[in-house]
Amino acid sequence: MAPIEERGSVWEFDPTTAKWLLIEANPKAFPVARSYHCMASDGEDTLYLHAGCPEKGRLSDLWALSLSRREWTELAPAFDPPRGGTSIAFTDGKLYRMNGFDGNTEQGGSVDIYSPETNSWASHVYSPDGRTGPTPRSVSCLLPIRLKDRSFLITLFGERGPSSLGHQGAGKMLSDMWAFDIGSKKWEVVQVVTQGDELPLARGWFGSDVVGTNAVVVHGGLAESNDRLGDVWNIEFS
Repeated sequence: MAPIEERGSVWEFDPTTAKWLLIEANPKAFPVARSYHCMASDGEDTLYLHAGCPEKGRLSDLWALSLSRREWTELAPAFDPPRGGTSIAFTDGKLYRMNGFDGNTEQGGSVDIYSPETNSWASHVYSPDGRTGPTPRSVSCLLPIRLKDRSFLITLFGERGPSSLGHQGAGKMLSDMWAFDIGSKKWEVVQVVTQGDELPLARGWFGSDVVGTNAVVVHGGLAESNDRLGDVWNIEFS
């Protein structure tokens, strides 16, 4: 499957005008076209792009796009194995990565940490047993929130076992949610309380983002039944 080649350009959506703008990057250096990658913003001028699937194979590279200069810079690659369907999040001056699929198995058991100041990676290892830490997964999410002046990473849902149909099918999907305390480096299962009896279906391949500093929103995705979802959920943390 060939990804779309736009020579490092990105698209910007203006919600006030409901129009899209193509931001063309400097052509002297840009990432290879890919799908199943992940991106995160530092909240200022930089977009980070990591990993994914080119036409053949998988990647572990990391790139930074300066929006003001429209220039890409290749940074230190993350730890192997190369993967698609991984997740990154930027908070407190660092970029965090976890999960993904390397072509054989779902990845888990480590939170990898990139420092822009030193252009280097470190790793925090945990037990991905589903009791003291989340099980391996891909096509999930990683989102930063703050509660009472403490920084957390939230990971939720995702695919635990791939489908025999590859990208045309749904594997074993997860419905759990975990919070990682960046300061203490400890995981905790998030117990969700809803206003009704309904809970979000297990899913992967969904959209998500942070709302304010203490809430996340989840939209759509692929259910274990291989049905495409169009629902929206808002999850507030306290």
